[in-house]
Amino acid sequence: MLVQQILKSKAGDGAEGAVVTVAPDASVAEAAALLTRHRIGAVVVSPGEGRVAGILSERDIVRELARRGGGCLNDRVEALMTRDITTCTRDEDADAVLTKMTVGRFRHLPVIDGGRMVGLISIGDVVKARLSELSMEKAALEGMIMGY
Repeated sequence: MLVQQILKSKAGDGAEGAVVTVAPDASVAEAAALLTRHRIGAVVVSPGEGRVAGILSERDIVRELARRGGGCLNDRVEALMTRDITTCTRDEDADAVLTKMTVGRFRHLPVIDGGRMVGLISIGDVVKARLSELSMEKAALEGMIMGY
């Protein structure tokens, strides 16, 4: 299954391909509120126009809270965000994306097309797609065995 198919299935779930973003100069508290409101684990840091400056995850915030306490909530997002971002394209397959996520130990991957972000997929999105694909393969094999 390709990334473009995963993005389409997310749009079918009502997500419409929308990616929650936050400006680099927003406060960490504002970003945490976005994460809570949208029930997501990471927010893309973007100065606009589909550009990706970084990602701020729950993990980034918790790590800094443990290190410095609540004062970090007043910091700008750009101070805590992960800057070195791995991305993927619409044409990559689910296995390649899962490998990137596993090796890099992260759960969110911006999808880039023509230098612009066109979506964001999570490890949950990829696992859901792979399970669906495996279920269809199983049904097809069972049909072949049963002579359907």
